[in-house]
Amino acid sequence: MVAPRSIPGPRFRNLPSLNRLGRANPDASNGHIPTCGPWWRPENFCYIATQTVELGHNGAASNPIFQSANTIHIRHGPIPPLPGSDAMKVRVGLIGHCDAWQTRHRPALRVLHDRFDVRAVFNTVAKLAENVAAEFQADVVDGYRALVNRGDIDAVIMLQRNWLGWLPVMAACEAGKAIYWAGDLDFDSVQDAEVRSIVEDSGVAFMVEFPRRYAPATLRLKELIATRLGAPKLIFCHRRLQALGASSVGESDPSRRELVELIDWCRYVVGREPVSVSSVGHQTQVQPDMTSVSDYRCMSLAFPQFDDKPSVTAQISCGSYIRSTWHEAAGFRPPSAMQICCERGVAFIDLPTTLVWFDEAGRNMETLDTESPVGEQLLSQFHRSVTSLLRNMSDLDDAYRAVSIFEAALQSETEGRSISV
Repeated sequence: MVAPRSIPGPRFRNLPSLNRLGRANPDASNGHIPTCGPWWRPENFCYIATQTVELGHNGAASNPIFQSANTIHIRHGPIPPLPGSDAMKVRVGLIGHCDAWQTRHRPALRVLHDRFDVRAVFNTVAKLAENVAAEFQADVVDGYRALVNRGDIDAVIMLQRNWLGWLPVMAACEAGKAIYWAGDLDFDSVQDAEVRSIVEDSGVAFMVEFPRRYAPATLRLKELIATRLGAPKLIFCHRRLQALGASSVGESDPSRRELVELIDWCRYVVGREPVSVSSVGHQTQVQPDMTSVSDYRCMSLAFPQFDDKPSVTAQISCGSYIRSTWHEAAGFRPPSAMQICCERGVAFIDLPTTLVWFDEAGRNMETLDTESPVGEQLLSQFHRSVTSLLRNMSDLDDAYRAVSIFEAALQSETEGRSISV
């Protein structure tokens, strides 16, 4: 094996010179890297070095630290700064507003003030933007393009998908800013494929908010599956919502997001992909124009046997048949968020922190209130994604996969048969 060649001075041939945000450095040309200024830092130097692979006579990387370079994706994005420096903070801009802001995102950003610095806020409702900006001492901007193109923004947290659709996402990709997507998953896996392609080609970090994955009860369940309960065999997820009023007909169906998230949750717990889905639904007519809408849907996902793990059937249902005038009925004796039967026991999950499981030793009840809340778990994961050299696209792939399974379930309802996925 030939030893790696030494590089005389800070010069790399045919490699881009990048600044902190992964864009071309205007002070550098022809591969030269300036040896002064804020760009010249050890972490940036190492970032470029990870793209240089010296090959020996056998075609393998001659330096051990480069041996896995062909199996990872090096992305052009924010570069992890030196530990303990002020640059560890990710400077973020907020777009939109959602119901979970007060209970999930706002407290998490407060607690993680050493990792995130809110610099700008944009909202189509000016008063909401002013309130949030005043709380975090940030600037109110007039448009999403003005926000993503600011030089003091490293990442964008999109809290809502409003009438702007995917435009803020595409603008953030064009500007090279990392994206945290907390909006709904009401998109078409085929028609919106162009958006997915834009995100993939941009090279930015992209994280989809799947709160059920990072709930303390879910993380504990994964541990129990690996240690005490064994592999899953049956999963039941049931969700009840209040019925949509007549004035809400034509708006985004809230049960769609619930079902897509439940599909992803089951895939995450099982740890492999389903091969088929079957679904049945119930239609009801809404006054005054007697529009037909779905108020209940039940689907079954079939996961195949894999090695020594048994096949798994996951039953997922969501209903919005309880009228809003039937006060407190929707919350009366709610079913467990997930009931899972495993090889050596059964568990019941009440999100986000309660887990009751049974095995031969008897009943075990765990209340995980001391664990980090879901919002902190999600934003901590996003911080790691933004500051990592490795680009993880699994969240975007998982979102599209879950939506495609949901669309196959709709096809199953129409055709009255199981659909391969």
